Amino acid sequence: MVLLGNDEFLAELTKLFQKARGEGSVTMTMKRYDGRTKPEPRDGTPAVKNPSYKCLIRAQFRSNKISTVVEQRDVEKFSTAYSNLLKMSVNGLKRLKKPKKKAVATQ
Repeated sequence: MVLLGNDEFLAELTKLFQKARGEGSVTMTMKRYDGRTKPEPRDGTPAVKNPSYKCLIRAQFRSNKISTVVEQRDVEKFSTAYSNLLKMSVNGLKRLKKPKKKAVATQ
């Protein structure tokens, strides 16, 4: 998995959406991230009293995996850019046809 900067991640995500347009899907996951890569042993006291949490975002299309870490101060900027990217990329969805209801005869 490749850890990218926020702008690089959005650029690569655009490429993944273009590849997935014909067939396939892009899987996105988001989770809280405290910056640790290894678990710390439990001794009853927390290691960090006031951690600054981050957001770990991952995307996968077939065997291509990319990820980024968004800091608290950059969340608003990243979410705006991400929502604009989704609006541009999700325009190829097919509309579902609703089944027509049968007319009920009253007597």
